[in-house]
Amino acid sequence: MAKILIIDDERSIRSTLREILEYEDYVVEDVDNGIDGLDMIRRNDYDLVLCDIKMNRMDGMEVLTEGLAIKPDLPFIMISGHGTVETAVEASKKGAFDFISKPPDLNRLLITVRNALDRGSLVTEAKVLKRKASKVRPILGESQAIQKIKETIERVAPTDARVLVTGANGAGKELVARWLHEKSNRSNAPLIEVNCAAIPAELIESELFGHEKGSFTSAIKQRIGKFESANGGTLFLDEIGDMSASTQAKVLRALQENKITRVGGEKEIEVDVRVVAATNKDLLKEIEAGNFRMDLYHRLSVILIHVPPLTDRRDDIPLLTQNFLEEICNDYGMPVKKISDGALEALKALPWTGNIRELRNMIERLIILSDKTITEGDVKAFANPSAPVAAGPADASPQTDFDQFANFQEYKDYAEREYIKFKLEKNNWNVSKTADDIDIQRSHLYSKIEKFGLKRGE
Repeated sequence: MAKILIIDDERSIRSTLREILEYEDYVVEDVDNGIDGLDMIRRNDYDLVLCDIKMNRMDGMEVLTEGLAIKPDLPFIMISGHGTVETAVEASKKGAFDFISKPPDLNRLLITVRNALDRGSLVTEAKVLKRKASKVRPILGESQAIQKIKETIERVAPTDARVLVTGANGAGKELVARWLHEKSNRSNAPLIEVNCAAIPAELIESELFGHEKGSFTSAIKQRIGKFESANGGTLFLDEIGDMSASTQAKVLRALQENKITRVGGEKEIEVDVRVVAATNKDLLKEIEAGNFRMDLYHRLSVILIHVPPLTDRRDDIPLLTQNFLEEICNDYGMPVKKISDGALEALKALPWTGNIRELRNMIERLIILSDKTITEGDVKAFANPSAPVAAGPADASPQTDFDQFANFQEYKDYAEREYIKFKLEKNNWNVSKTADDIDIQRSHLYSKIEKFGLKRGE
């Protein structure tokens, strides 16, 4: 239900507006001066403000300016008994959504309020979608190695220097590359990613440089390559150590001359691209083995950034864990679960061969399988679901056959279904009590029951 604030020094106008808006089921608060109005804007969350222009203690235009400085996305509708075109234009320039003359026409008022609220909802929704779509997450950690990486990014990002990011799988190399682009002068241009290990050797050249129609059997039309797509921006070459020798030679030429030629083409095309590369291999050893070109290595490694494995920064695990707890619980639409000190210590003691990626998956698993507070016992029980479990009492329940699951998502759905089924049966299928017990909204629990096809007495 939308919440509206009315700022007007005329009691009759405030009363009339309140009566109209409350009749339309809006929640309405009012105040008779701009100073108190700004204070209420600071302390409360409003969806819309109706503000008079001519007031005693503070002019409405000042309220508009300061109000938008406090909450830039808050829609303002300005109202005045001395409305002129010049006043309306001035209000619009200062950021007002619309301008209404006194006494307000009922239909005009309600339509304007509805449009302003719709616009506010769209702005909020756009921000949420942008946050979800954005892959640029903060680099979390207070260890010396992470602080050094952040400092290097700040220094290097504004330049066009090529960067080689090294580190184990799941350590966060891609995140470093994204921040190098985000903080660069090219941030408004595209960041194009290529996973060199995921593309077959016979297709990698076409992927990078594009091809002309008819250049090979399946080339039924011209295709623009990643170098051209990234023109003016950044090209992120992930797993560069897996690139074939012939492609390495062409990439080297592109870096030397800032020119490319499409497969099957003859025309040279100029490109302005900053290249950031990443690898989990020791490229110096690959050079010794004859698998990687030394001249390409030196072209790519103007700046070297090494991302340490999680085992070298265990003190960052509590901070990472809390961030993942909030992020995943918010995505699931449930209250953020707590985690005990013992559980955090247990997490810090694990080997973490999969680094940050493994930690996030672990936290997601614990959120699903644990109660309101994640304990040390939960970490030990769910740290490695496929690990053999020591024999327990004769009446202990049989262990799950994990070979039946094709992937983690299947196992996660199975575990979530069994957990919800157990809690429902424990609470005699009282949905309200079960929802409260496992800390999720009742409507969310109904959705889960429907999703998993759970039925009483099955």
